Amino acid sequence: MEWFGRSYKNFDFEIFSLSHFIIIGLLIIGGILLYYYREHLRKNQFRIGEIIIASSLIVFEGTYHFWMIRNHSWNISHALPLELCSISLILTVVLLFTKKKIVYEILIFTALLGASQAIFTPIVNYDFPHFRFFHFFYTHLMTIWVALYFTWVKEYRPTIWSVFKLFIFLNLLLPIILLINNRVGGNYLFLNKKPPSPSLMDFLGPYPWYILSLEGLLIGLSIIVWLIFREKTSRKASLKEENPLNSRT
Repeated sequence: MEWFGRSYKNFDFEIFSLSHFIIIGLLIIGGILLYYYREHLRKNQFRIGEIIIASSLIVFEGTYHFWMIRNHSWNISHALPLELCSISLILTVVLLFTKKKIVYEILIFTALLGASQAIFTPIVNYDFPHFRFFHFFYTHLMTIWVALYFTWVKEYRPTIWSVFKLFIFLNLLLPIILLINNRVGGNYLFLNKKPPSPSLMDFLGPYPWYILSLEGLLIGLSIIVWLIFREKTSRKASLKEENPLNSRT
């Protein structure tokens, strides 16, 4: 049962190793297939698949917490689902079950900016075929693919107001997480201190100003995501809507 143990002696993950490049390749190929077959997926009912994916994410996350408890590594200071990717995972499950547009409007940004960053620069110690390897990359890949699925197949689109909703969501969430950090001695979302290893935060100013810088950076990048994935209406369609009399015969 080494694949489910705590030690990563025989499963030491290295960034940009073969297994890492395979995961990056899967991310890209999966995205291409979603876009290429979007019309086919749109015409066919995929509700059962959506439920299966949502359920699998719940099972993976539940098993992850069982793994931590079994190996005596679960601690309230770091194991609560309060990191950005964990929040994105929860949003993914909720979106798959409910199809709520407001959930999508948050997930499209947290998935493409947070989960994708975790795929390319993962903070994980365990390589293939350890359970933690599968949990980490499966949940992050699905978070991104589900956001793209609802964009290209379900034809959900972010608006500029979606960026404002993200801003409101974050600013309602941050004080709650900061309070939890102070109560449990945690550092969720790095709200209490910077990570010990070198990171982007080193260039964003001292504590607590780097938090404001991070939020500003996230909003700026979210605007770029909105520009890429917003609904694009052709000039012809726009003119037709503005002049409905032109469509009469």
